[in-house]
Amino acid sequence: MRFEAGGYGRRAMLRRHPATIVLILVNLAFYAYESYLSGSFVSIAPTALVRAGAQINACIRGCAILPLSSGYIICCHQWWRLITSMFVHMNLMHIGLNMFWLFYLGAQLEPVVGTKRFLLTYFSAGLLGNVLSLYMLGPLVISGGASGAIFGVAGALIMIGGVLGRNLEMAIANAVFLFLLNSWMQGVNVFAHFGGMVAGLALGYVFGMEIKRKMQDMSMWFG
Repeated sequence: MRFEAGGYGRRAMLRRHPATIVLILVNLAFYAYESYLSGSFVSIAPTALVRAGAQINACIRGCAILPLSSGYIICCHQWWRLITSMFVHMNLMHIGLNMFWLFYLGAQLEPVVGTKRFLLTYFSAGLLGNVLSLYMLGPLVISGGASGAIFGVAGALIMIGGVLGRNLEMAIANAVFLFLLNSWMQGVNVFAHFGGMVAGLALGYVFGMEIKRKMQDMSMWFG
């Protein structure tokens, strides 16, 4: 049984937030590849993480010889890891939680700002978080995940609400609370979270002001 008219079908969902769905599928495809390399679906081995494109700063800022369980990997100036690491996850819980929040938050933001701006927010936040991690984490720390990008989506939603509700102070306070709530656990990359949140708040302010201007123009037009 399908209910397309009410907007609950799979096609309706894809039309409303196509980028959100595609990003989830890409993340899942990456995790399937990691699982294949690792030989485990529940937890991914460090060797598989590196081979799948995780961020390891020694491989980005210069050259390194990495001693892994399967042998040695030589890497030099692999800047592409700043992008691919957004799709690499450490274990089943990691990807499960991130994909839940990506769907929950992305399904709210994408219809509001449009697919292109949603993607701009997602990748700008993820990239800023990873660049910040590049200079703040150690050279041999393996990091990855979509959380920086997802924090950007959350930050954009919070700031848009703050602009439209004329309460920027509360929006920033909510963003700080969200950051602290989700960044205290051991092993969490707080720099990716922070960079993603800052990027999302900045873009959310721009988007919110534009939405506000359009709403004011419509109000004037209809008298």
